[in-house]
Amino acid sequence: METTRPVTVDDAEELTALLLDNREFLAPWEPLHDEEYFTVAVQRALLESALVEHANGRRLPLAIVDGGRIVGRINLSGITRGGLQSAAVGYWVAADSNGRGIATRAVAEVVELAFGELHLHRLQAETLPENAASQRVLERNGFTRFGVAPEYLRIAGKWRDHHLFHRINRDWRP
Repeated sequence: METTRPVTVDDAEELTALLLDNREFLAPWEPLHDEEYFTVAVQRALLESALVEHANGRRLPLAIVDGGRIVGRINLSGITRGGLQSAAVGYWVAADSNGRGIATRAVAEVVELAFGELHLHRLQAETLPENAASQRVLERNGFTRFGVAPEYLRIAGKWRDHHLFHRINRDWRP
């Protein structure tokens, strides 16, 4: 059973409801969002933008699903070809779905897509230093920590350091 599927514009209402329900839970790990972010119109626009980037080969926007309902999101973003053949992985899972291995399965599926169908050489992910759960998800999927990026992202209103993780596709061939 797959844990991920491509997003569609029709997911906007379900995603908006999920984001509203998890607003407080996600706040420590996210940039600050204004009230408008938590509307169907903005979520629909964000999905439309993600799908344009996907059509242009720069992003793979997916929903994380469990029992037929969306429980989170996972993306490959910044897909770069040429000499790099790389992308960044980002994901979140709703509070009521945490700790059940759903994120671990979703990351495993995305790694398989990235190193298979998309033929990428390298994936990178970043976590806040205190986000041990996300670090375990990455490590269970063969990612290794390789450094720290000082003041990397503005999270919850403050510039925060992030631990950097990567996974290399050792079987990559031109």
